Amino acid sequence: MAEEAPPAAKVLSCIQAGRTILQAIEDFAEDLKSLNHEIHSCPELAFEEFQAHDNISSLLEQHGFNVTRHAYGIETSLEAIYGSGGRLVTFNAEYDALPGIGHACGHNLLATASVAAFIAVAYIVRESTTPGRVRLLGTPAEEGGGGKIKLIAAGAFDGVNACFLNHPIPATLGPVQGYSGIADPLTDATTKVSVTFTGKAAHPTMAPWQGKNALDAAVLSHNAISMLRQQIRPSERIHGVISNGGTRTNIITETACMEYQFRADSRPAVDALRKRVENCFYGAATATGCSVEIKEGLSYAEMRINKVICSEFAAAMEGLGSPVACKFQDAVSRVPASGDQGNVSYVCPAFHGGFSIPTGKGDFNHTPGFATASGTEEAFQATLEAAKGMAIVGLKVLQDDDFATRVRADFDEDCRRREES
Repeated sequence: MAEEAPPAAKVLSCIQAGRTILQAIEDFAEDLKSLNHEIHSCPELAFEEFQAHDNISSLLEQHGFNVTRHAYGIETSLEAIYGSGGRLVTFNAEYDALPGIGHACGHNLLATASVAAFIAVAYIVRESTTPGRVRLLGTPAEEGGGGKIKLIAAGAFDGVNACFLNHPIPATLGPVQGYSGIADPLTDATTKVSVTFTGKAAHPTMAPWQGKNALDAAVLSHNAISMLRQQIRPSERIHGVISNGGTRTNIITETACMEYQFRADSRPAVDALRKRVENCFYGAATATGCSVEIKEGLSYAEMRINKVICSEFAAAMEGLGSPVACKFQDAVSRVPASGDQGNVSYVCPAFHGGFSIPTGKGDFNHTPGFATASGTEEAFQATLEAAKGMAIVGLKVLQDDDFATRVRADFDEDCRRREES
């Protein structure tokens, strides 16, 4: 979309801007529906989202936007920026799927919402001479690949005044029952470890005393962790698997491998939990005479809630006739999930909303039923509503100096408070 200066300097009123946002999203609804269908019908795993990357890029290019494909050295990332000077608002688009069950986390909808919000705000920026830039950032590999962590390291979030995404969730989820979504979901911090026990192979009947059983070490640590669960907090979770327990029954297992993941409500809490679990691995190694190697994997931070952004989003959705929950209460807002948008919220003011889509009973995220629900017309319409709310708030960050200042002040105060604690 060519950057054409309007004939006279102007800042659109809130009412005008809101109407333009709604109209822009409605005008692009068919293109957005096609994009959503293309991504949903072609699920691609982390860092392999080549078709989604191309489909989003092509759609934006067809409408005149300049797109940087393969942005920040990541093959399936992309970036489109419109406007100049002023503040920078970013909409993150995730589009990776899950092994075996496709878009069971609804990232086709998440991507569509961010594309829609980006286009809508870009059209407002075109009609106003107020400085400001809006960006769509393709953020691959949220499902275990930490795409945003790589983008943070590459400087993609430097200088961002506010960063948005909105994630589909089942309408049956406790915090959103009776609402169209939630503005302030509190997600967990999480980290993963890969564990390798090394023993000594031996024949289990001829000379078992010569062996050191790595599988015994894995089982012993697994049982120790199960006992540990009685003493952890309600907000903490531990889950894992034995990924390699040996190859033959008539060989004492020399190598056994495990994958474990820990969740808690903050980075410090998840680090403390990880250390307690690691003691189970070390103790099992000592008891069985094996050695153990623990490799830490990706760590996702908890979401740092920006109350100014969340409150404004809730007000916008109320005005659209689709009210969302926004209570700023841990017991109400906590969602038992993790994502790398939490890492972004440590770098700049960020928003991670959740919008409800109709699902069957028990069809939560990461289930085949949710994958089916993510492809429905009802889910698509909910996506457009979520996009409108994000666009309204994103535009306010660009055009309202006082609001942008309050957004930053909330972020800075949260940083100070966490450092002190």
